[in-house]
Amino acid sequence: MLDPKILRESPDLVRAAIARKHIPVDIDAVLAIDAEWRTRLQEAEGLRAAQKAANSAMAALPKGSPEFLAKVAEMKAVAARVKESEGQLKEHEERFRQSMLSLPNLPHASVPDGGGPADNVVAATHGDPAAAGPHAVAHWEIPGFERLFDFSRGAKVTGAGFPFYVGDAARIVRALVRFFLEENGRAGYGEVQPPILVNAASATATGQLPDKEGQMYETTVDRLYAVPTAEVPLTNFYRDEILEEDALPVNRCAYTPCFRREAGSYGKDVRGLNRLHQFDKVELLKWVHPASSYDELEKLRGDAERLLRLLGLPYRVLSMCGGDLGFAPAKKYDLEVWAAGQKRWLEVSSCSNFEAFQARRAQIRFRSKATGRPELVHTLNGSALAVPRVLAALLENNLQPDGRVRIPAALVPHFGADHLSFS
Repeated sequence: MLDPKILRESPDLVRAAIARKHIPVDIDAVLAIDAEWRTRLQEAEGLRAAQKAANSAMAALPKGSPEFLAKVAEMKAVAARVKESEGQLKEHEERFRQSMLSLPNLPHASVPDGGGPADNVVAATHGDPAAAGPHAVAHWEIPGFERLFDFSRGAKVTGAGFPFYVGDAARIVRALVRFFLEENGRAGYGEVQPPILVNAASATATGQLPDKEGQMYETTVDRLYAVPTAEVPLTNFYRDEILEEDALPVNRCAYTPCFRREAGSYGKDVRGLNRLHQFDKVELLKWVHPASSYDELEKLRGDAERLLRLLGLPYRVLSMCGGDLGFAPAKKYDLEVWAAGQKRWLEVSSCSNFEAFQARRAQIRFRSKATGRPELVHTLNGSALAVPRVLAALLENNLQPDGRVRIPAALVPHFGADHLSFS
């Protein structure tokens, strides 16, 4: 959530910044709701003052006197008006809160301008895509693929996008998750096993609500949401809490299955492991001091990149332009690996700085040593990493002439063999 003070004092600045994200919002409508709420607040405060004054005057009068009884009648009338005013104030306050939730975060000054994916800027590259996968084919075309990655039975049991992983496929998914967790632990991230269902307050705090309702799976009775990413439960770990400044930064990692409806997805991008409704991912989360949050973003990105280098995967880093940045981030990098069989880049991680946007919604604060007062932390998160597309690139780039897939050396201790066989 944006700071209401910035909106009130600099509406044109907010309007111009949000325009860089190409997200249509009605700033004037939000300002009008804010003005109405503040008017109601002043009215309520005036009535409370009148009630207090009447109460003081009544206390000074002899009980039972005509003047006292007149004041009692006056007090009842004022109390009724206060009750009515406070009810209206609560309604207007909720309208204002909902209108503020509709506003996206402001992009950082370093975010490139642009309207969509074509305007993202390549910030870094590693490895040579042209040298990767001399024997590569698209992973779903590898002979025997359907025996290890059973999409048809998954569709029978649940629906499209929910595959069974069988035998070595299940083993390599488990190996990747273990590899990601252990390497992130070595990098200083404390491991957490979070819930995979969250309530609406948690999804609102991270910006999934009210922006992404259509992308989440929701239980019908309890109104709990299956996590689209471990970012949601992890961020809310400190919701409504105050940390000590010396505790920052706090670095955590978590593995969860992730659930996304991916409404509207179609075409070649959804083939094989490219886009699933259920997939495994390890997430990194940082709660940091505002003064260091952009240094921490670069560290976060570096931690995710290190895993790709250990796996020997060519990759590139995109600095996302305003129009492709999304609702909640102030700045975001996407990491994409080269899939030699498909001859295309696949996103495997997004590393984002939300500044105080999520923390204000979640009321996650630290106590400043300089002022002694609570201040909002900055939150950052990044995938390290998402399994399916990393696995797709490994299968394609490391396919051998005999149909086996070479396992990267860093992954061998977790998988237990140096090749994966489809036969």
